[in-house]
Amino acid sequence: MAMLIGDVRPTTLDGVKSLATQLRKDQGIKHSEALDIAARAANCTNFRNAQKVLPAQGSPHERPYVLLTIYWCDKDKRYQVGRETLRIDLVRPILETCSKPLLKEVRGFGNLRMVADDHFVCDSIAQTQVYARERLSTAERSLRFMERTGLRPSREHRKGFPKGSPDNRLPYTDHPTDWVDVVTGQVIVVDEPYSGVPDEDERAAWAARHEWRIAKTSWPGMYYPYSCDLYVATDGATEYDLDVLVAKINAMPAPLLAEDWAGESVSSWETFASPSAKTQQDIRRARCRGTIYPTDSATTVPYSYNMGSTRRRPKGELGIEGHIEAGRMIKAVLSSQERPYSVYRRMNGVRSTLEDWMAKEIGRGQLEGPEFFDVYYHELEREDALLNQAVSREGLIAILGHLKQKLQAVYPDCAPLRDLLNRIDMSRKLIDRMKPAKA
Repeated sequence: MAMLIGDVRPTTLDGVKSLATQLRKDQGIKHSEALDIAARAANCTNFRNAQKVLPAQGSPHERPYVLLTIYWCDKDKRYQVGRETLRIDLVRPILETCSKPLLKEVRGFGNLRMVADDHFVCDSIAQTQVYARERLSTAERSLRFMERTGLRPSREHRKGFPKGSPDNRLPYTDHPTDWVDVVTGQVIVVDEPYSGVPDEDERAAWAARHEWRIAKTSWPGMYYPYSCDLYVATDGATEYDLDVLVAKINAMPAPLLAEDWAGESVSSWETFASPSAKTQQDIRRARCRGTIYPTDSATTVPYSYNMGSTRRRPKGELGIEGHIEAGRMIKAVLSSQERPYSVYRRMNGVRSTLEDWMAKEIGRGQLEGPEFFDVYYHELEREDALLNQAVSREGLIAILGHLKQKLQAVYPDCAPLRDLLNRIDMSRKLIDRMKPAKA
């Protein structure tokens, strides 16, 4: 019968039941035991698990779904551990609703890694079971929002401000996200402030001043339902019908909350593999990296050697003087009036990462207190030569090129370094594409 299980891999609940019937007849075991064995052949923990995650029947018209998994460890409950998996039935396959790169911009999906066509896993460990459920419920609400509205995340963040200026941002914004209508290309700002906080009169005056439209919806929202309100805002000079969007949002069903949990809860860190995981490599890919003790690789070291630590940095050291020089270059770029806001966001992230690396590289007592903070955050002196270089696009591109060379000279090629270099390269491209300022 081992041969049977090795050859048969059910992908539906009906398939599991059929295999269980055959196992019961061939091995003379209890039906409940046969159901659990058949479920494990389908990469499920047991039959109860199979009932939660497997489709009932297989057909060309089978409704698409996605499984989201987060593992947790509660230190306040004697390090009790577990796994939460939420199955979400979809209107269409998830990557037809939103591309994989853009999913990283979606609330609830930022820390989820796609490990199979039907499965996403979080590699960081949630601190409690409730928090894990809250994060998965947030992701579900975001998916429903995209399905019902036809909106997708927008990376054109300047279009979320009147005249493209952050100085013109909507008053009292909190937890805002930028979206685009896939049919019209219209950029929509979704704002989710705490209930009762915004000054509605001031917002109305802002909308009239900038010729924008802003509307409050009745749907409780994605971020913090029933504690926050959901507003939508967009440029009113276009022919976009904001009332239609508001009607779609208002017609959405009540959002999923953690207290309404309908997913699977397991009291272990045993790796969960989805029905589409067929090979051992698929199952290894599904493993949560946070459940693995981190070790050094040929090119990287973990930030921490504690189980659950997933952040890594390159081997090698830039040195105090090297970090000071890198800080000068970054601060010059961030201070320049010639760089776009999108460059500020990217390079601010580079600055934060390099400060983290510096904290791990330098010895105790070498830089403390204000001296440490000054390396990457204290403003440059007015006479600093890099400030003069940063007044032109060419100068900014040259500074970023020098920064890239400096990092490549001391750090080995690895994923953490490539992430930084990609942000630097994209910043250079964005600066190069800018139109020259009018005389």
